Amino acid sequence: MEYQRIESIQDPLFKQMHQLMQDIFPPEEVLEFDLWKEPLEDPGIRVFVADLEGEVVGATEYRYYEDFNVAMTDFTIIGRDGLGIGPFLAQKRLEDLNVLAVASGKQLFGMFAEIYDPYRVEYHEFGAVKSMDPYVRREVLSHLGYKHLNFPYVHPSWNNDGEAVTGLDLCFLPMESSSNEVKTELIVKFLKRYYSVLSNKPKSWHEMIENLEAEETVTLLPI
Repeated sequence: MEYQRIESIQDPLFKQMHQLMQDIFPPEEVLEFDLWKEPLEDPGIRVFVADLEGEVVGATEYRYYEDFNVAMTDFTIIGRDGLGIGPFLAQKRLEDLNVLAVASGKQLFGMFAEIYDPYRVEYHEFGAVKSMDPYVRREVLSHLGYKHLNFPYVHPSWNNDGEAVTGLDLCFLPMESSSNEVKTELIVKFLKRYYSVLSNKPKSWHEMIENLEAEETVTLLPI
């Protein structure tokens, strides 16, 4: 299995990856094929696939914010069970991020990720791949060291229609495993940067930001 970066919609592996996304994720979470052109060409957005003899069996997208010294995992896709795709992607992603952090003279502080809460949202099939089941994913991410940021999280729809997407938790993987809180200043700066591409955010998102700005820290809890 090879860890291959995708930097163009013309890459034959991207067509496979986009189809895999459609097979796995709910429709509202999948960006249209042509709209991927600019993100893939953005050097700050890193999209990699797990290539098994020419077949895309997994994928992950993430980014490193040098000024914040944190990363964000946009998504991780496991296309087939029983191949060790999840551990492969997680390890390769961390290796890549550590290289980026070292290149900027730092040691990676941590990584954000949005995680479905299956207790609050309608069940998604996720392509009938058991490894992608929200219950399984939460347990796996918990073992990796991710923790839940203890505040009501609102996700602006990527359709840029002003709708609020609930049922997700914002989580954080601290590189120092003993960490039990994150400064709200970092969370707010990160969220504003991450969602800057969406001009039409829901009122509840702005209220969430205001509530965060009124606090100094957010507690990290077990997932």
